[in-house]
Amino acid sequence: MDIEQYMLQVGARARAAARQLAAASTRAKNQALNAMAQAVRARAQTILDANAADVAAARANGLDDAMLDRLTLGARSVEQMAQGLEQVAMLPDPVGEMGDFKRRPSGILVGKMRVPLGVVGIIYEARPNVTADAAALCLKSGNAAILRGGSEALRSNQAIAACVAEGLRAAQLPAAAVQVLETTDRAAVGVLVAMPQYVDVIVPRGGKGLIERISREARVPVIKHLDGNCHVYVDEFAHPDKALAIAVNAKTQRYGTCNTMESLLLHAAVAEALLPRLAAIYLEKGVELRGCAAARALVPQMHEATESDWYTEYLAPILAVRIVPDLAAAIDHIETYGSHHTDAIVTENHSHAMRFIAAVDSASVMVNASTRFADGFEYGLGAEIGISTDKVHARGPVGLEGLTSQKWVVFGNGEIRG
Repeated sequence: MDIEQYMLQVGARARAAARQLAAASTRAKNQALNAMAQAVRARAQTILDANAADVAAARANGLDDAMLDRLTLGARSVEQMAQGLEQVAMLPDPVGEMGDFKRRPSGILVGKMRVPLGVVGIIYEARPNVTADAAALCLKSGNAAILRGGSEALRSNQAIAACVAEGLRAAQLPAAAVQVLETTDRAAVGVLVAMPQYVDVIVPRGGKGLIERISREARVPVIKHLDGNCHVYVDEFAHPDKALAIAVNAKTQRYGTCNTMESLLLHAAVAEALLPRLAAIYLEKGVELRGCAAARALVPQMHEATESDWYTEYLAPILAVRIVPDLAAAIDHIETYGSHHTDAIVTENHSHAMRFIAAVDSASVMVNASTRFADGFEYGLGAEIGISTDKVHARGPVGLEGLTSQKWVVFGNGEIRG
């Protein structure tokens, strides 16, 4: 296969499909999404069998535990995939939405209209559910999608892509509206990110190495985050039961996700009462603890944390722990070592909560809730195309609105400029 020629053909088809999708009715898009959901349920066993083959091959090839966790599908996750498609169908269609109108002294009426970005390229590793999520969000927002999954999920992605294609046919929408690349050759990524004539934005979902490479090579805008070094700070005014539940869930509910807590900060006034209780739960669950000297004095089984630990996104059952003297120190730690992804405070003090929200410069900032909620599905977006720690053009979980732009529209009645 001539990779460059193949990718140019894919891009040309996507650009043509994007023009059709921009004018597609909400009814047609929703019909396609609901048909995709029906196909996912009807083909659930086929998807699971394909995924089992991918997981077995990946395990044999030595894929690490975090990547295996992301790769593995179960009956529940396939059903969630179908539900995600249906939820996106139920969301308001942002395309064509107009607002912010103002009458100018000249007499013209000036406002904005929401429009698709055009063609979205998504490059992802391991997570086969991204195939369905990306297809849903791009389609509903009027964008054509070019999806390049990792070789470790090839069978899973192809099985899900068949469901997507079935939905597009049911609604008589162009087949090229969602194209899953037929090659896992790394050269295809290099071409995809460097053809601005066909692609309007790239969304990478994978490890830091992949995202750094794409950011370096891309000739089109990239919506990205490099790390998910998320923090939970337990304030001196924290409710103990809430603190325990949140700190345990944020770390142990799932280890291999970007919104999993990697560093726990505790105010010195509550550390003696809470940290030994937390440590007992973590150690029982097999979590390795790495802490500062004050934390190790309270938990003898804890290892010494190095400077690099405070920066690390483990994606594994490892947790960095630091005891801080006050709220300001917690905020300083997060700003120094964090990745601006998701950070939470546990406190019953309203002024402390508001200060934390204002001072922590992250895409998601939470009060008395687990960082694991930083997710498009949980935020009511139906699904997400990814999570952005950039500030332009989208930030946090990127849903339908993040996949659109705005253009100015002007209504007049014969006005001319003097």
